[in-house]
Amino acid sequence: MIDRRFLNSFDGWFVMVLLLILTLGVLSIYTVTNTVLSKAHLAVYEKQMVWIALGGIVFFIAAFVDYHEIARFAAVFYVTCVVLLILVLLVGRTGMGARRWLSLGFFDLQPSEWIKLVVILVLARYFSTRCGPHGLGLWELIVPAVGVGIPLVLVLKQPDLGTAMVLVFILSVMVFLVGLRSKTVGSSILVLLMAFPFIWEIFWGVLKPYQRNRLIAFVNPAVDPMGRGYHALQSKIAIGSGGWFGKGLFGGTQSQLKFLPEGHTDFVFSVFAEEWGFVGVLVLLLLYFLLIAWGIDVAYKAKDALGVFLAVGVVAMLAFYLAVNIGMTLGIVPVVGVPLPLMSYGGNSILTTMTGLGLLLNIKMRRFMLFY
Repeated sequence: MIDRRFLNSFDGWFVMVLLLILTLGVLSIYTVTNTVLSKAHLAVYEKQMVWIALGGIVFFIAAFVDYHEIARFAAVFYVTCVVLLILVLLVGRTGMGARRWLSLGFFDLQPSEWIKLVVILVLARYFSTRCGPHGLGLWELIVPAVGVGIPLVLVLKQPDLGTAMVLVFILSVMVFLVGLRSKTVGSSILVLLMAFPFIWEIFWGVLKPYQRNRLIAFVNPAVDPMGRGYHALQSKIAIGSGGWFGKGLFGGTQSQLKFLPEGHTDFVFSVFAEEWGFVGVLVLLLLYFLLIAWGIDVAYKAKDALGVFLAVGVVAMLAFYLAVNIGMTLGIVPVVGVPLPLMSYGGNSILTTMTGLGLLLNIKMRRFMLFY
């Protein structure tokens, strides 16, 4: 028998905000790809709607299966994802200069998307048993550092700079939440300073030429406006041309005339801003703010350490992607191929994001239940 308090904790307002963001994403994708067919002979926006429907299924599975049971399989999920990341490097499909997908016939699996949630599960389970008043010692950081470092190296080899950055960010946020002993802080800073030249050499060495060019173009996009700086410049033009109230659906010049590349994926925010204007962007940012604030509230009110760390990890992932993607379209961070949560086209991205949000709802609905 299901506890009535569990069902009463189901948050309809959260689901409404989620559906509004998804709807705005589909509209933006529709306006720039309505004539483009996918491999399944569906328009791209129609395929996105299919992914959203599948995302709804994994959302409710993640919400209703006890997150303690899910966390018990964290090690299994981790090993599986690492093996899949290795397979990607060996037999993966290459697209747009990166090898990130395993072709399964009906679906291209992107393990680098799923490793983020798996790392959150692994770190949450590890830190929930080690959070105390004195913080972490240096040796207690080795296990999570190695645990994140293995998929981090594999992801950089693809290369997928955006996912690598979010893995580091998730680890940093969780370590900050647990806290470090004063001696550990000093030792960690010293080790990082000593290792920085080697880390930078490895980091720069694994980047593809186009990724290096993106970082260089970030400093001065105008140095190569038709090449390295093209994406950033066209994105800023599109956002600026939206004015206060936008140009309306199908009214954007940069998106409709195809001056703006990847308008349905990395730069969907630029398409939205051109069509809906400054007022529309404010509404969208308010919806995202409500989503992030709701996630923080879930973490704050979680009844156990595992729930706190899971919620913080998911919120950190969403906030990072939101900040970096919008910053990327505004030209204030380098173009690193980071999707806008719930709006950018992509099956793997939709499924992982919906799974993460389902976990948040899971934690919220179980805060009044006894676990043991």
